[in-house]
Amino acid sequence: MTLLPARKAAAFPMHKGHHLKLTNTHGKQVIDFWAFHPTNNHDYLSMGHSRTILTSISPRVGDSLYSNHRKPMLTLVEDTTPGVHDMLWAACDQARYRMLGAAGYHDNCHDNMHQALRANFPLDEYPNLQISDDWIPDPLNLFMNVAVDHRGGLEIRPPTSERGQYVVLRAEMDLVIVMSSCPQDMVPVNGGGPADCEYEIFTDAALA
Repeated sequence: MTLLPARKAAAFPMHKGHHLKLTNTHGKQVIDFWAFHPTNNHDYLSMGHSRTILTSISPRVGDSLYSNHRKPMLTLVEDTTPGVHDMLWAACDQARYRMLGAAGYHDNCHDNMHQALRANFPLDEYPNLQISDDWIPDPLNLFMNVAVDHRGGLEIRPPTSERGQYVVLRAEMDLVIVMSSCPQDMVPVNGGGPADCEYEIFTDAALA
């Protein structure tokens, strides 16, 4: 398996029909997750459209996740966790940490996503996959535990996942995937603090 280091991001292509296994190696790490069409930066995984189609704020096994054009991009095919994930919370950014009282620069998922895309999909080779530095889609927050109370209030709680538990996502089209091991250490998003995770891509044949 490939390491996704704490506080860092990865970006890579994923072909239609392939499966991505994301393992919460230490149990309490949230992964901010994005997907883009490889030749159209206006076609991306959308939490707003996914929530509307699923009429849910958390995906379940068998659910597809949709683009902003309402096309299925990925399907959650396996989940060994209790099934608590988040489709509401925006990615952390520098402004978020300033609001929380951080002094100076703090690693954040917004910058991680942009840096990973630029490093792995440079402008001269992927001119249609460039995204404005001041914009980011809302991520699928794998393993994140956001409780919603009866008045609509939100509360961040430690993840319910345990060491070694994982999810498997199947690509429903060719994609560019970006994942950030969330560096949040000022609220209990990651339980005891940021940690490494692992991932692996399988073909259908490898899973058979």
